[in-house]
Amino acid sequence: MPSVIALSGSPSTDSRTAHVADYALRRLSLSGHRTEHLAVRELPAAELLAGRAGSAPLRDALSAIADADGVIVATPVYKAAYTGLLKAFLDLLPQSGLAGKAVLPLATGGSLAHLLTLDYALRPVLSALGARHITAGTFVLDGAVERLPAGTGPGGLRARIEPEAELRLIQAVDGFEQALSPGGRLPDRAAHPGAPALRIAAG
Repeated sequence: MPSVIALSGSPSTDSRTAHVADYALRRLSLSGHRTEHLAVRELPAAELLAGRAGSAPLRDALSAIADADGVIVATPVYKAAYTGLLKAFLDLLPQSGLAGKAVLPLATGGSLAHLLTLDYALRPVLSALGARHITAGTFVLDGAVERLPAGTGPGGLRARIEPEAELRLIQAVDGFEQALSPGGRLPDRAAHPGAPALRIAAG
């Protein structure tokens, strides 16, 4: 089965964004995919900000991205953009760092005013890095994610997602999984340039 890595760009130690990415990974793992979660905040800050891609932790992180068949790129929205932490890591990828890969963009935020961040801020960067398929992304409102004590959530997850938001996230993950499959293609909704590429998981 294809391997998937989630790249989460929140600086928070209890990030809703990371919880949403974990949910997506769990659904994919139940289908037999090999999964891994890379939280950028856990990488050495000095090496990351200095762009020292040759340091062991960053080299290992970049190798994990290179080895994956699919990448979930998850970020909170700050000031109508993805985080600087995520940008610092994406800047270390080679120009074709996502070539041949399916990519699922996810974002969380406090207001629907930020829901176009995926299409207008993040998607162009992912495209420039050569992603094979950028599947329909999902914006999840912060209020739709309830943090829970460790191990008490569904399937051991540390958060509960409101039903409507959960359904939209499931749809996004299923579309991503379709693109991962051999000969897979984008779901019809994202296959046409004029079609909406964003699902709103508003809770």
